[in-house]
Amino acid sequence: MKIYTGKGYISLFALLAIWSVSAVTSLPGLAISPILEDLSRIFPTASQLEIQMLTSLPSLLIIPFVLLAGWLSERGGESLKLLAVGLFIFFASGLACVFAKDIRLLIVASCIMGAGAGIAVPYSTGLVVRYFTGDARVRQLGISSAVNNLSLVLATAVVGWIATRDWHLAFMVYLLPAVALVMLLALRNVKSAPEPKESDQLRQKRINWARLSGLSVLYFVITFTTLVITFYLSFLLEKYHFPQEFSSVMISLFFLAIMLPGLVLGAIIRKVRSMTIFVSLLLIVVGLLLVGTVPDIPLMTLGVILTGVGYGVLQPIIYDKTAIIAPPETATKALSVVMTVNYVAVVVCPFVVDFVTKLTGQNRSTFPFVASAVLVAMVALLSLLMRKSFVLGLDESYYKIGDSSENNS
Repeated sequence: MKIYTGKGYISLFALLAIWSVSAVTSLPGLAISPILEDLSRIFPTASQLEIQMLTSLPSLLIIPFVLLAGWLSERGGESLKLLAVGLFIFFASGLACVFAKDIRLLIVASCIMGAGAGIAVPYSTGLVVRYFTGDARVRQLGISSAVNNLSLVLATAVVGWIATRDWHLAFMVYLLPAVALVMLLALRNVKSAPEPKESDQLRQKRINWARLSGLSVLYFVITFTTLVITFYLSFLLEKYHFPQEFSSVMISLFFLAIMLPGLVLGAIIRKVRSMTIFVSLLLIVVGLLLVGTVPDIPLMTLGVILTGVGYGVLQPIIYDKTAIIAPPETATKALSVVMTVNYVAVVVCPFVVDFVTKLTGQNRSTFPFVASAVLVAMVALLSLLMRKSFVLGLDESYYKIGDSSENNS
């Protein structure tokens, strides 16, 4: 079976190899989540600083290595080799985590994992940009985002289950990069066809840094604001005296909601057209307000889903716009900048929200959701007024998304 790329065809197995990379890039830190509350018991001699280092240092280390991988990607032919190196480091450090018995060794292995994952992250999207273009690329970016979030949901469920039996087993999830590493062999002899003459990328002589900055700010805002669901939902449920079990269920639904739009992104854009970005931002606003202000489980769940859907539409669109503003040989470098913003938001979100909450004397349980909704509402209003701009708008070239890829697949 051949898959249409917008500039030729690749095999189904090659496409599965690309998806396999997307499936593992969100895994770092996942094994720690189910055992966070038990770390002091698991490591009775560990200091609070060591426990904080175990949870924060790997995410911090991802940031510089994402940028480094983007810079190295300009060497073109070395991209697959660099991706393989990143996946191998990820796998080897994950293996070390499985057998680690000391928290210091676990910290070192997790930090090395952050470096390996950082190298692999930009190529998870860069491979889609490398082999696909136009409508086919937008469609595959949506599917790639869906694969990424689906693997996160499934892995979270599995890790939570096996961690109750032996905390070492939770780190088995970090061995999955071995699958992507093996499947990467399918891409060794798959050459990327040149961009068609009408490609927007060929019109670029260099990265458009002004537009890249705008896209980075937009991505930071939507990531930062939607992250309050994962960081503060449990506090909100505690305030309303709801069972904490609802927290994990809602967060899983949140990631599932992010996943679903990617599978039908073309249909969504064709339906909503130039208002796609505005409507997506509006969904996030309504969702965050429902979660933060309505003490009702069904409505809060609806809010979580609406927030996830809004984010799930915007993420692949931002990635595609990022690819458009760079020549083919520097597209992965541009993507690395935007993807770094995602990890910066993950790292700074709890610190910034806690600081502002204490500074203003607001309620820690509801304020993050209301403040985030207000911030996104301001961006939504701006997108309505500037819907013909590149960053906040969507031109007619997007409306036919899916037609050519569906006709040629």
